[in-house]
Formats: sequence, C-alpha cells, structure tokens
Amino acid sequence: MRHYGHLDTALRTKLFHQEPAEFTAGSSARTLAMALGATLYTPATRDGLGTAVRKQAARGVVSMVLCLEDAIADGDVPQAEENIVHSLRELAGQGTAGLPLLFVRPREAEQIPDLVARLGPAAALLSGFVLPKFTEERGIPFLEALTAAQAASGLRLFAMPVLESPELLHLESRRETLAGISRVLDKYREHVLALRLGVTDFCSVYGLRRAPDITAYDLQLVASVIGDVVNAFGRADGTGFTVTGPVWEYFRPHERIFKPQLRRSPFTGANEALRDLLLEHDMDGLLREIELDRANGLQGKTCIHPSHVALVHALSVVSLEEYSDARDILERERDGGGVLRSAYTNKMNEAKPHRAWAERTLLRAEVFGVAREDVTFVELLDAGLKVEHA
Repeated sequence: MRHYGHLDTALRTKLFHQEPAEFTAGSSARTLAMALGATLYTPATRDGLGTAVRKQAARGVVSMVLCLEDAIADGDVPQAEENIVHSLRELAGQGTAGLPLLFVRPREAEQIPDLVARLGPAAALLSGFVLPKFTEERGIPFLEALTAAQAASGLRLFAMPVLESPELLHLESRRETLAGISRVLDKYREHVLALRLGVTDFCSVYGLRRAPDITAYDLQLVASVIGDVVNAFGRADGTGFTVTGPVWEYFRPHERIFKPQLRRSPFTGANEALRDLLLEHDMDGLLREIELDRANGLQGKTCIHPSHVALVHALSVVSLEEYSDARDILERERDGGGVLRSAYTNKMNEAKPHRAWAERTLLRAEVFGVAREDVTFVELLDAGLKVEHA
C-alpha cells in the first residue's frame, strides 16, 4: 500500500517531486506509525463491513479501526463481534491486496484472544488492537491479552492505547497517571505502535463540547493534557512514541459565529470553489486543528468521517521547502553542526537543534511524499476529494 496510491500515475507525477513510498503491514513500526495518517473509525455493527473497508481503501484510507467500544450500543457487542469475524473471513477469502491496516477496538481485554482465535487464518488481516481508556491498572490486562494472542497465533499484533481517562484530565492525579502509563509502555514498548488521544472523553468529564470553529487547542483544559502527554511520551530522544491527533466530530454545516479561517490567496482561480466547499462544511476549523496538531508534536489523526481523510493527508505531504531544509540540516549535522541559511533564504537552519525535526520530516517525506515546487495542499486536497466523490 501507499499514500496517494489511489491516484493514477500521471496525476501523481504532476503532484509529487518525490512520490510516497510503498509499505506493507510488515514494515517497521516506525514507518507504520507515521503511515497511519487519517485513521478512520467505523462501528463494527456496520452492514457490509468488508465492502466498506475495500471502498475506503480505494479512496485513499490507509488505516481503519473497527470499533466495539463507544461507537456501538452495549447490547450490540455479540452481533458486532460476529460481524467482524464474518467480514474479515470474507475479505481474506477475496485476497488481501489493497486492504488498509486494520485494527479492532475492544471493550475488554478478553475480547482480544477470543477474536483472534475465532478469526483463525483471517486474523492475519489484523495489524493490532486499539486499547480504550488506557491507564496503568487497565492497560496491563489488555497488553497481556495482546501478547498472549500474538504468541498463540504467531502474528505481529500492535497496540494503540487511547489516553482518555478522567484520571489523566484531573490535575491532582495527572502526574501519577502519566507515570503509571509510562511504566506499562516501557515494559511493552515493542508492542506499542502509537498513542491515541481521546479528546471527546476529556471534554465529557467537564461537560464540554467544542464547536466546529473551535479547536481542541482552544479548550485550555484539553490543551494542557495534550501538552503533558506530548511532554511525557512524544520526546525525540528515542524514548518517545508517536502520538496521534484527536478526533474531529463535525461533517455537516453548522451555524457560524466566527469569521472563516481560510485565506483566499491559496485558492485563487479554479480553486475558489474548493474554498467555498470547505467553508460550507466547516472544514476550515479541521484544517486549523490539523496544523496545530503537527505544531504540537502530533502525527496523523483519528477520523470518524471519510470526508476528513483527504484533508489530513493533504497536510501531511512534505513541501519541497521543508524537504530541502531537512536534508541540508542533516548534511550540516554530519559535517559537525553549525548554522546555515535556508536555501529559500527565509529562515535559519541550525543543525543540532533542528536535527530531530529534520529526521521526522524525512520519514514523513518517505511515507507521504514531497510535493512539487508549485503544488500546495490545495492541489493535493482537490485531487483527493475528486477521487473520493468519483
């Protein structure tokens, strides 16, 4: 699989200076964590679940979560489990080419080995499990169940813990909760692909819900937790993990209070209609939050609607300027460090302080590609949306 692999070759050539590289479910954890991109959640009760997986993959989705937790009613769990088993067996029988990375979000630890056993050979389609409401106490049984299922099946199964518990939000318990989670993650490090943020659960603790023109970073309670999670787990010294961006809840127009957050200048000419479409569906707030995700050290994003995927991926592609700076920084660092002016003559590149950023940027460039000089996120988004609505 590859990002933008759903576009035809001629269009990719037009858009990319360096095309996204191919990867598989067996690629390194470092590559897969970056490649998650927009992780699309879908209720495991969905009719035609297997067909939906293939359909979304054909539209550019690279990672999906089949949810047995909050997305479905309590009484629907047995039927949802059976739907996963039936659908994955059906997909396996049709051939695995073109399938995205697939994860299941269980409610309880016991569901992990049970589902893997019930799936039989079709369990090979799974890349792992998303572990809800993760704390030290709750996380250990989940990770023990995952490693047991891995040992019994011989499969490589990753965990993606979701940090969303009230103990993490409450100021008096946050430090110890983070320390406890850290102890568990260190013990099971090789099994952890990425950490996910449950911002909707954070908001529920205080009865909050952000409007479509308000980002997670405008809610100070939520922003402080995101900052502390990145502080504890997003470090670039080799001890950190990939932390993914929070879900965006909106996908239909709502009454607007604030001015649009998209400048006109990137959308000149034929792209003006695209700006109107984004504003009509309140997507300018999502675009701003994606940019703030990256600025705050997060990669990728949880998505609950297919219309969000193209936006996340368009803003994940590396610009030629970023690519040039990253390569220059690493070359200077290999030569002993020091400062140099960007080839674009608009910023300072300092080898040692910017090295970690440069390494992460080149990994993102490998996975999402590098745009041509005259290509912006607008052209990438337009291409992605046209395929989505084809």
